[in-house]
Amino acid sequence: MTYAAAPQAPASGPTPLSQPLYGASFGQAFARFWRKYVTFSGRASRSEFWWFYLAHALIVTAIFAFMIVGAFSGMTTDPVTGRDQPGPLIGVGAFLLVLWQLATFIPMIALSWRRLHDANLAGPFWFLGFVFPIGGVVVLVLCALPSNPAGARFDK
Repeated sequence: MTYAAAPQAPASGPTPLSQPLYGASFGQAFARFWRKYVTFSGRASRSEFWWFYLAHALIVTAIFAFMIVGAFSGMTTDPVTGRDQPGPLIGVGAFLLVLWQLATFIPMIALSWRRLHDANLAGPFWFLGFVFPIGGVVVLVLCALPSNPAGARFDK
């Protein structure tokens, strides 16, 4: 399966939000994610997709690290039962994690949807992720496919 090279961004001016930004940097991908918060139409380049997923993984890892530190920093032991009780800061970390997941859940679906469009696949292929046990891997592989110029049919 061979595709033509992915189109490059025009040298003059920024790429409009309605078009995928090929070769996006980490910062550009992060900013475009928030600007296209729940936009399911259009396309997203591989760099936009993978840079934001890296940012998401780093943020979730940082929150988990905060939770672990918070759990150990104020840990107490019940003298009667001998059970350890985590510190109160674990609750703050859990709240931050839930808040982050709620803020990014729908937009991450939209980003995956646009990424599938860039590979010239219909967005509802995202629902393959619900097929147990390999659906998530299938969607991940589909999102890793190269850009296909025929995917422009999903642009506005």
